Amino acid sequence: MAALDFLKDHPFAVEAFFERSVVFTFAAPKASLEHLLPECLTLDTFNDEYGFVAVAMVETRDLRPKGMPKFTGNNFALIGYRIFVRYVRNNGKRLRGLYILKSETNRKKMEFFGNIFTHYDYATTDIRFEDDDEETTVTSKASNFKAVFRPSTEDSPLPTGSPFGSWKEARRFAGPLPFTFTYNSEEKEVLIIEGVRQNWKPQPLAVSSQQFEFIEKLNIDGMKLASAFQITKVPYYWKKGVKESWPG
Repeated sequence: MAALDFLKDHPFAVEAFFERSVVFTFAAPKASLEHLLPECLTLDTFNDEYGFVAVAMVETRDLRPKGMPKFTGNNFALIGYRIFVRYVRNNGKRLRGLYILKSETNRKKMEFFGNIFTHYDYATTDIRFEDDDEETTVTSKASNFKAVFRPSTEDSPLPTGSPFGSWKEARRFAGPLPFTFTYNSEEKEVLIIEGVRQNWKPQPLAVSSQQFEFIEKLNIDGMKLASAFQITKVPYYWKKGVKESWPG
């Protein structure tokens, strides 16, 4: 068991190539989200009023241990549900990052290895990206979600009811943030995984429709779509995980 626990702690760096990453960010009154977090994390809020849950839909290529040749990598789709959070390290450094609620992939192989080397609790589902001349549709029958969207511009309006005043403000919560956190409540340990990205320039999306069963089942009063962004064709890698006790 100890060996398995060690493997789950991101024991080596991992790299990948994102063909595209689509992030829908949902806003909700901060008090309605705080119960979803472990004791070591606090919400990353906007105007000290709203917290945020992100739905990331990603097409990934060549996922592999960093430094290994591309042919050893794996291609898969991913949908992840994350909360924007903050964490204060033992040395006083303040970090912005994400706390994972749920992770799904369209490949059994990714579920298998993902659950060996991470605490993300992957499950396999169907995830399909479909592009036509004007719009993209991402769907899953098993997980009951559907999102329809198209490229937009900085001059276009944000989703109705968004707390943000501009796409520039919204981009602060476009994800992914530099860090991802996992908490072991029994051992009082925080696992910190740092991501390194290049050419990360999220572009606004106009959302024609969206429905995510997982978001609906959170049953959060006042939750609304705040923004939607897409990036394409960017390299990404995650550093080896770092653990520290909490509180230090």
